[in-house]
Amino acid sequence: MVRCVTPRESLEIIRFFQDIRHITEFLKREPDRYRPVLNGDRYITEAELSELLKITRQTLIEHKATGLIPYYRLGGRILYKEKDIIKLLDENRLEAF
Repeated sequence: MVRCVTPRESLEIIRFFQDIRHITEFLKREPDRYRPVLNGDRYITEAELSELLKITRQTLIEHKATGLIPYYRLGGRILYKEKDIIKLLDENRLEAF
């Protein structure tokens, strides 16, 4: 038995595949933002952290040098544990009046 596809079904199918294509293209453009979890933790680079915190990389380097922000050095690469940054932000949160 041949099933007829209604116009609505075909539009939904077309939209579905367009969405899949859009998501695939987005992930290809942003591969570094979607790195796997290592032992339950995500690690981010200096460039990513400075962008997320809206501070310059120089300011981030100064915070690192003064011990304000914990970091990991692997070879020549500096990484920050996402949980450490979230904890630091929570500890320094000030309530509005």
